[in-house]
Amino acid sequence: MKKVSSPIVSRLPQYYHCVEELYQSNCVKVSSATLSDMLGFTASQIRQDFATFGGFGLQGYGYHVKTLRYEIREILGLNNRKTAILVGCGNLGQALLKNFDFEACGFFLLSAFDSDPEKIGSQVGPVHIMDVERLDQYMAAEKPAMAVLTVPRSVAPDMAEKLADLGVSAIWNFVGCDLHLEDRDVVVEQVSFADSLLTLSYRLSEKENDAE
Repeated sequence: MKKVSSPIVSRLPQYYHCVEELYQSNCVKVSSATLSDMLGFTASQIRQDFATFGGFGLQGYGYHVKTLRYEIREILGLNNRKTAILVGCGNLGQALLKNFDFEACGFFLLSAFDSDPEKIGSQVGPVHIMDVERLDQYMAAEKPAMAVLTVPRSVAPDMAEKLADLGVSAIWNFVGCDLHLEDRDVVVEQVSFADSLLTLSYRLSEKENDAE
């Protein structure tokens, strides 16, 4: 499979959300110029990005929205449902269970795990919380592709290694410290609220300085 640059990968979700909006509004075709107006990328950049994956448009016509939606979903892996579990049912874990639409992003959430006896056996959102002591047995039976990690930072590295041992292919990491499992062939997506807020702080400061 051809290696795609990180900037292009980072733009794919934005393309998908834009095209999904067009599809839901019954739009039949769209030009790169219209996509440019909606997304803020240049039309040339959009055409180049799509050409990386073979190109989906016709010169003089633009893009058929239904086809473009299917192709972007295929690239993102949304046409094939993947299974997931969540480990760590504290405030953040429970917020994700209650409010985040995993299926819209291509994942079916099977179950959640925690070590707190008061949480074990309860249901949060669509799933039941199971005892983390049953994780080995559950993983062997269900073989989820991805784990959402929302455990305390102090136990995150050990839990990540355990999940790798048990066969997960990917971890969505909300712990607040980077996990490096490249040597285990596990893909890790690091989510940092602090980094995002610091970036926002920089952009706000930049805006204020420009206004002076």
